This record gives sequence, C-alpha cells and structure tokens, in this order.
Amino acid sequence: MSSSAVRKSTDFEAGGPAGTLSEKDFQHVARRIYDLAGIVLEPQKKQMIHARLSRRLRATGISDFPAYLEFLESGKDKSEQQEFINAITTNLTSFFRENHHFDHFRQHVLPASLQSPDRRLRVWSAGCSSGEEPYSIALTILAACPEPPSDFRILATDLDTRVLDKAATGLYSADKAGDALSAYQRYARKQDDGQTILIQPQARNLISFLQLNLMQPWPMKGSFDAIFCRNVLIYFDPETKSRLVNRFAKIIRPEGFLYLGHSESILGDHPAFENLGQTTYRRRAT
Repeated sequence: MSSSAVRKSTDFEAGGPAGTLSEKDFQHVARRIYDLAGIVLEPQKKQMIHARLSRRLRATGISDFPAYLEFLESGKDKSEQQEFINAITTNLTSFFRENHHFDHFRQHVLPASLQSPDRRLRVWSAGCSSGEEPYSIALTILAACPEPPSDFRILATDLDTRVLDKAATGLYSADKAGDALSAYQRYARKQDDGQTILIQPQARNLISFLQLNLMQPWPMKGSFDAIFCRNVLIYFDPETKSRLVNRFAKIIRPEGFLYLGHSESILGDHPAFENLGQTTYRRRAT
C-alpha cells in the first residue's frame, strides 16, 4: 500500500473508531457487493455494514472508509476483496433447520436413489455457510443407510471462505448443536472437553466443500437429485432470483427437488417447477 493511497492513524490501529460511513460510501459498498455477488444491501443495513467493515479497516490499518474503498478498487490486494465479501455476507444457520425439508428428502429423494440401477445421488447445498446444512443432509443419509453407496455425494458451496474453513473442521459447539445432534451420536461425537462435537468421517467423507460465487459460471457437470438453496435468495433482487432459479432448473434432474427457505418462493407459475408446498419444488418431467 502506498502512503498516498492509504491513510493510517495510530489511534485507529490501536482499536479506535473507524469514523463515519457516509451515505456516499455506503452506496459505493452496496454497488460493489452487488457487482461481485448479486447481494442487495438495503438502507437499514448501513449500521451493520459500518460495524463489519470497521474490522477490515482495523485489520488493514487503513484509517477511513474512502481510503479503504479506494484500495479495494485499485485491485492491489486480491485477498482483501475476498475479505470484503466475507465481511458483508451473513451466516445464520443451524442443524436440521426447517426440518420438514430433511423429512421430505428422506422420504422421497433417498428411496429413489437407493432403488435406482446406478445407486447414484447428487445433492447440492448452495449457500452452505458453516456446514450445518450439508452435515444435516449427510446425517439424514446415514440414519437411513449406514453404509451408503460409493456414488452418494454432497456438494457444499458458499461465497464466504471463512465459514467454509470452519465447516471443513466438522467441529461445533455442544451448547448450540447438542440437542439437534442427540439422535446422531454415532456420527456426531462429543469430545473429551465436553464443549465441542466432532462430525465423524462417515459423514464428512460424503461432502465436498467448495468456494463458489453463484453469480459466476458453475464448474459442476451432470445433474442433481436435490438442491438446497435456503435463505439465500432473500439477499437478491427479483431479476437475480429469477435468473438463479432458471439456472437451477437446468441442472436438477427431472423429478428432482429444489428446497428454498421459509421466507422464499418461486414467484408465479414456473414452467420448470411444481410447487409442493412448504417451499419444496419438484422439477417437472417435461
């Protein structure tokens, strides 16, 4: 960083306030995160964004928001762009959240895959956050089939690299996760410290974690039996939501399923999806 481009403050580096996020700077942040990730920042999020990006100013030693945004625009540090994205994104999740989706998955998706000639299963957790969702899928599979076929795979993706690193460890707070995982102790074991639960290899081996921006090209080949994209669409505008749902339709097999969050829906009558209720959608056969 050049001294002319990045202003520093001794008070700031010691942990002092980051200054004011002006309306102009907030709009700059909003445009940038929309261009990068399709995320829409509503005006009421300004205070939250101020708090989150203040941490990035402290981490970089940059004294104010205009200088930080100028530094981002310069492209001198590609890793800081990812840190900016990580700071903006919201990660709120839990094991077996909206449990009716896992019930449906167990009753309708698993039997079809187990009875198919190729015994193949592909599931995508799109926006997997810190891993509770894909591990819930894996535990659902193992509860129904303790020795799943070798071609059962879960892809778990997120925009935020920090939460993916956490997810890959398979470690969770016993206080937060214990009740939800009590029926799965064979695959989610409390550690000797009594404070953490470790997801066991049988479940972890079913999952591949990958950093992925949903707005960019997807590297996956083939079709999915089910896609969980829950509490992700709420951050996008209608045009982006529609475009994303259309892309999902192209990679879900006929009669496969799309699960959305409780406050999300496919607007109108989509030609590719049948609404089954409880934010569960089936890919039409034709």
